[in-house]
Amino acid sequence: MSHKDKMLTQEYYISWDDELVAERERAKDALFEFNAIRPSKRDERNKLLCQLLGSVGENPWVESPFNCDFGYNISVGDNFYANTNCTILDCAPVSFGDNVLIGPNVSFYTPNHAFDAQERAAGYERSLPIRVGDNVWISGSVTVVPGVTIGSNCIIGAGSVITRDIPSNVVAAGVPCKVIRPITDQDKLGLKLDL
Repeated sequence: MSHKDKMLTQEYYISWDDELVAERERAKDALFEFNAIRPSKRDERNKLLCQLLGSVGENPWVESPFNCDFGYNISVGDNFYANTNCTILDCAPVSFGDNVLIGPNVSFYTPNHAFDAQERAAGYERSLPIRVGDNVWISGSVTVVPGVTIGSNCIIGAGSVITRDIPSNVVAAGVPCKVIRPITDQDKLGLKLDL
C-alpha cells in the first residue's frame, strides 16, 4: 500500500513520500497562481479553484491568500466564503456544507504528527477528517484540529481552538472551544428577508 493510500485511509504514512511531495507542490503551484490573480477577476479565480478543489458548489468566494496541502480532499457547498489567510491542511477530507462563512486567519488541520520523537523525525503522521455542516459562521483566528465535526447552524467565536465535536444550533467559543448556549428564536432580529 502506498503512503498516499495510507494517508487517505487514516493510517500512519510518511509525509515526505515522493508522490505526496509532488502532489503538494502541484497544489502549491496552483495556489501561487490563484493568489496572484486580481480579486476583481472572480470568474478566473473560481475556475482555478474548481480545478484545485475536490468539489465546489455554486457561488464560491475565497479571498487571497488561501493555502492548502492538496486541494482534492476539500469539498465546499453552495455560497462558501473564506476570508483572507484561510489554511486547510487537507491530508484527510475536509468538507463544508452550504452557506459556510469563514473569518480571516482560520486554520483547519487534519494531520497529527507521530508522538514518538524518532517516528516524528522519520516523517510519520496520521490524518483525520474535518466536517463542517450547513449555515456555519466561524469567526476570525479559529483553529480546528483533526477529527472534529462542527454541526449545522453554529457560530464559533473568534480565537477559539476546536478540539472536540460541536453540536448543531449552538454558539461555541474558547480555548478549548465549548458550547456557550443554544441559538434560539430570540436571536432573530426580525429583519425583513429579501430572498
